[in-house]
Amino acid sequence: MDVILLQDVDKVGLRGEVVSVSRGYMRNYLKPRRLAEEATSARVAELERREAERARHEARTAEQAEQIAETLRKTVLRFEVNAGPRGTLFGSVTPTDITDELWRARKIRVDRRKIELGDPIKRIGRYEVPITVFEDVRVDVKTLVVPIGGELPPEEELEQLAAEEAAEAAALAEAQAAATEPAEYLDETEPEPETTEEEPAAEAAGVDEQAADAEAAAPAEER
Repeated sequence: MDVILLQDVDKVGLRGEVVSVSRGYMRNYLKPRRLAEEATSARVAELERREAERARHEARTAEQAEQIAETLRKTVLRFEVNAGPRGTLFGSVTPTDITDELWRARKIRVDRRKIELGDPIKRIGRYEVPITVFEDVRVDVKTLVVPIGGELPPEEELEQLAAEEAAEAAALAEAQAAATEPAEYLDETEPEPETTEEEPAAEAAGVDEQAADAEAAAPAEER
């Protein structure tokens, strides 16, 4: 069945795209998590209309691209996000988020596949997001990812927080690896019994008893 993605879904598609998925996947995963909705004719037409409107603001020539790039060089995007005490985001900032913010703030339409972010942003901080506006026209857009209701600390503090979190994660991974290591094999060879001074005497007594029994059992003429 065809659905409209309401959020970016890994290995499925980006927000706003119409994709084909199985009914079970939609019913059991996408719909309960509000990641997608059914692609009705009305909703698809609405998306196409919205995309056509935005496309009019996309660079179509090198001259238009240079004008847009000049605007982007002066632009500072700001995302206020939920973050932990060490700056880790409860979520991420994706190319789709950047595309939407560019449209909201500047009414500039950029293909999200031309936002060369690599991995989504998962920490607060100051970023330079590279965007290909048109063929050889490329610009880095300043982007601030800040905690809700707060401001960014100095860069040195951000680096220290990131280093502390990385060290903690490494220590945790090392502890988990040590806990799963197999125990050393024990030497199952049975130890040799200790010899005491009494054992030779006992062995000698045993030999004497056997000799006496043999002599008693011998025929009279042999004695």
